[in-house]
Amino acid sequence: MLSLHPLKHLARHNPKALRQQFRNLTLLEHHSHKLLQQYDIPVPDGYVVDNPLDAKAVVTKIGKPSMLKSQILAGGRGKGKFDTDGKGGVRMVSTPHEAFTNATNMLGHYLKTKQTPPAGLLVKKLYIYKAVDVVHEYYFSITFDRQKSSPVILISDEGGVNVEANSDKLHRFWFSLSEGIMPKIIADIRSRLLFSRTEMPVIEHIIRQMVELFNAKDAILLELNPLALTSEGKFICLDAKFDFDNSAQFKQEDLWELEEQTPDSENEHDASKNGLVYIRQGGNIGNIVNGAGLAMATSDLINIHGGKSANFLDIGGKATTSTLLKAFEILARDSRVQGIWINIFGGIVRCDMIAKSILQAASSMGGFRIPVVVRLQGTNSESALKMLETSGLNLHTETDFELAATSIIKLASGGH
Repeated sequence: MLSLHPLKHLARHNPKALRQQFRNLTLLEHHSHKLLQQYDIPVPDGYVVDNPLDAKAVVTKIGKPSMLKSQILAGGRGKGKFDTDGKGGVRMVSTPHEAFTNATNMLGHYLKTKQTPPAGLLVKKLYIYKAVDVVHEYYFSITFDRQKSSPVILISDEGGVNVEANSDKLHRFWFSLSEGIMPKIIADIRSRLLFSRTEMPVIEHIIRQMVELFNAKDAILLELNPLALTSEGKFICLDAKFDFDNSAQFKQEDLWELEEQTPDSENEHDASKNGLVYIRQGGNIGNIVNGAGLAMATSDLINIHGGKSANFLDIGGKATTSTLLKAFEILARDSRVQGIWINIFGGIVRCDMIAKSILQAASSMGGFRIPVVVRLQGTNSESALKMLETSGLNLHTETDFELAATSIIKLASGGH
């Protein structure tokens, strides 16, 4: 399905950017555990803290040993490293004093994993619960198989931190949301995973509740890893990752109130609220364009001539003073941006109206502090470019696509 999207070209150059474009709601672990509790799926009794003294108090209350888990929107926390003591983001402590010491090195500090930005993510909260004596770890998830146009249950008896290394152990069970989980699927799961007679009723309950949650909350991924079997013979979910369909925000407002903003997603979220599309990239040239196709061509041309885009910022058909102001505001927050290329095709919106909006936005900002190249094509483009050329602002106009690209690359690198 994604291959038909106009952003497919971006996937070849920047797969991470494409994933960001299709941003869906992801919950922090402690929010996911609360949701599981609502659907009668077993989880530990956990507590969320934001300071070391509270961490000490919680461990004093629940007893030892206890788990301290960093709450960030990234996987691989256990194998990650903090910028303080080099230890991971999931720790077991044996005393309240250990809880205080470890929380001091975790809260307010950056945790780096394989899934975080290079500098890591700031840890503001810890999730604490009493440690569980685990005898076996399973992996369980529900997601969509787009090739088969069907939801699918994935289960592995090799769960935990090494589940990716054991992907060949994943068992897949396709089902219909309209029919639900049929007896044949339950029988198939039991025969392939070898659950005992006493274990299978619990597993069946978890499966049916997870399917109900998946359907009711418009989820695209529900992942329990690990789903642990304890020494007491009980199943309990020790970690969870949930993603929800962004298009369902209008009917899942209670979930979206839980959304956690990260530094990397702040601009994207701000743009989205204002009807813009923003994707961060790795260069120093900020692009303001209208239309995904033009955005791809702009980014490609910059790359061809040796430059690098700092972003993809599509204002669509909303090239007004307010949207351009917001676009400039977003780019101004990015210290990497050393030049801006405004590349607009004036079809429905006339180029002279776009030029007036650029001038009004510049006036509101007190002028441009970095070089700006403007390329306008379409209705009334000649009069629009003349308006900009005689404005006295620090901007450069160009009609030729390639010349505009080479111009902004040179200006952004300090050339004249």
